[in-house]
This record gives sequence, structure tokens and C-alpha cells, in this order.
Amino acid sequence: MEQDRRRTPRYPFNASIEMREGASQDKRTARVTGLSLNGCYVSTESPYAEGSSLAVKVFTAADFYEGQATVIYIQEKLGMGLMFTETRPYYLMVLRKWLLSAMMSKKESTR
Repeated sequence: MEQDRRRTPRYPFNASIEMREGASQDKRTARVTGLSLNGCYVSTESPYAEGSSLAVKVFTAADFYEGQATVIYIQEKLGMGLMFTETRPYYLMVLRKWLLSAMMSKKESTR
């Protein structure tokens, strides 16, 4: 059901994420386990409320992404889906690079 609402495909992805709501000093960390050009899935036992606006930073060993996101759905005690709402051009290139790598990995695993 969730897949039908996505504008772009989501790929398995493994990265760290730091999130902060608004001007709050409360920074949470978690794992990104799925990534698309428009958002990501965050595995966390304490998701933010649906509709929350977050400042996010996603980290891999080589790169990081920074932008704004909105919580579009939550799965209690499991995680939440984020939609990226503000992405600077440089970070859009980072996302595209990560997605290309994720697509190639998925293609390799299906052979």
C-alpha cells in the first residue's frame, strides 16, 4: 500500500541520521533503512509525531545529506517515513549518487 503513494522508488539503504524538530535542541539519532529521491524511512523506537517538520542530516562513511523533512507517517515503536521538503542542489547530487549506488546493488543481488 505505501509503495503506491510514493512518487519515486525506495531502495534499501543503510546510514545514520540526526534529526531535530524546529529550533529544539533535542537532537535524536537513528538509522535510515530505505531511501528515495523524495524521502527516507527511519528505523527508530521513538518517532516524531506525524506532520512534524525536521532538520535532518544523513551520514554515510563518505558523504552526508542535509535538508528539511516532514514526517508523513509513523509506525509505532518501529519507525517513520520522512518526505524531504527542502534540498539544496549540492545535496540533491549526493542523494542521486546514493540512489545510483543502491540501484546497482539491488540489480547485482537479483542476478
